[in-house]
Amino acid sequence: MQQTPMTREAFEQALRAKGAYYHIHHPYHIAMHNGQATREQIQGWVANRFYYQTSIPLKDAAIMANCPDPQTRRKWVQRILDHDGHQGSEGGIEAWLRLGEAVGLKRETLLSEEMVLPGVRFAVDAYVNFARRAVWQEAACSSLTELFAPEIHQSRLDSWPQHYKWIEAEGYGYFRGRLSQANRDVEHGLALALDYFTTAEQQQRMLSILQFKLDILWSMLDAMTLAYALHRPPYHTVTDQPVWHKERLL
Repeated sequence: MQQTPMTREAFEQALRAKGAYYHIHHPYHIAMHNGQATREQIQGWVANRFYYQTSIPLKDAAIMANCPDPQTRRKWVQRILDHDGHQGSEGGIEAWLRLGEAVGLKRETLLSEEMVLPGVRFAVDAYVNFARRAVWQEAACSSLTELFAPEIHQSRLDSWPQHYKWIEAEGYGYFRGRLSQANRDVEHGLALALDYFTTAEQQQRMLSILQFKLDILWSMLDAMTLAYALHRPPYHTVTDQPVWHKERLL
């Protein structure tokens, strides 16, 4: 028996309900918000998230490469410019490098990717590869974790200066910039989802895709928890050296 599709309003509500699984609820992020994270844990998070930040333009370029609609591409390219920068704007990747410096990491360390944990790398690479292979509408709408992003950026701006006075204030520029950018991106991505995923089967697939993206973000923090909170980095039972691969192989 064929299921009845949700109305646009009900479908949007179902998408927003996935916020219950956003990584703002992960214990690692809760600890950072509450001022319970160590310097090593903050630095580890910044270094590993940098790999995610530098992969976002690759993901968005893959979506554009598969998208035949010029109007959508004209809107979507702004996401790449937001991260890579353009005339008059340094871009989010540069802003994240300044965040790294603000928490005491050298720019060269971030750029080398030497601190990126295998679990983080695998999760991020899975996201980029999904964007390369998927129907462009599905790949585009996998970005809809943006529905929940403004809250997480604001929470960092509210709590980090209070708890981590050792972090230089100029490092918070990325979070401030994303408050407005994320809201703009949500408007476009949500409209795409509501217009394209109209059958019951499509709507359930979109909910699965959004959960896939939530899984990626959660798994990244799981890897960081093992390494920086439980002190069980990869290969900890056989060596105290970071022997894992440290470069993009794809």
